[in-house]
Amino acid sequence: MIESGSLVPGVRVERFGLPDHTAARFEMPAPALRGLVGSYHVFDSKKEWRDGVKPWLLPSWPAIRFILAPDAIALTIGSRRYDPMPVAALYGNASRAMQMTTHGGVTIGVDLTPLGWSRLFDARANDYRDRVVPLDTLLPAGWVACALDRLRASDRSTQVKAILDDLLLAIVRPPGRDDDQIVALQRLIASEETRDLTSAAASLGMSPAALRRLSTRYFGFPPKTLLIRTRFVRSLVRMMLAGGGANYAAMAPTYFDASHFLRDADRFLGMTPRRFLQQDHRYLIACLNGLAEVRRAAAEQRDAAIARPRLVASQSRSVEKLVRP
Repeated sequence: MIESGSLVPGVRVERFGLPDHTAARFEMPAPALRGLVGSYHVFDSKKEWRDGVKPWLLPSWPAIRFILAPDAIALTIGSRRYDPMPVAALYGNASRAMQMTTHGGVTIGVDLTPLGWSRLFDARANDYRDRVVPLDTLLPAGWVACALDRLRASDRSTQVKAILDDLLLAIVRPPGRDDDQIVALQRLIASEETRDLTSAAASLGMSPAALRRLSTRYFGFPPKTLLIRTRFVRSLVRMMLAGGGANYAAMAPTYFDASHFLRDADRFLGMTPRRFLQQDHRYLIACLNGLAEVRRAAAEQRDAAIARPRLVASQSRSVEKLVRP
């Protein structure tokens, strides 16, 4: 299997908590791709772990995935089943949890933001929500074939980040006229302080109609759906990481009561939180921990890089005072 971890300095792999016979890597994209790509990941597992285990993916932003596993993978999203999955696939923005059937091996992924969607694809995001399509229906077939060749020839571990950076930088388009509004909407959706997107967008000078057009075009769903999904997934992840089952104390404060949360669970999971949490999520939880650990270490590196010039400048001023006649 691949070596778990990250190229980001300071990452402690033991904090991932990976089950036996599994591995995972998470990488941060090149600076020029930040804001477009959330992260890269490489997942790996042995056949004895995967057989009989059907891992879940939570509702999430769109992603590019390359399947390098020897056996085919199947994916179920609500009533849709993709069997087999395309070897190079685009997962559209998802409002439903997804369940996989896999038998081990490596998969490589690129988690995209709505801004990333706008800079990579001409297509409308709402045409691909809750769907999986072959990647070459949206990107040139030659680019997809090249990506697969390079990833297959790599060590599928430490070399992956540089390959994905290079591939994406070759096709990413220049900033567009909607970029600032897309970024502003992303921040509003991510903020736990946002209660009503329409009111929040009005403070940015966006009308309700303009907000809805922007949201469906680049985010795939109306603004209200995105805000509700974010609130639900954030609450569910807190429950998962805390352990002990469906602890409703982890719900976002904007939930009126448990029945309100249960309605959202039915909408996004198709089952109760208790039933969902009773399933085998050891690998999903380890990956959530791993991504959090890599983001923590990356943030510390950025903070240190920002502080370093200030420290040097401060030291220089101190030296000047000492030598000043």
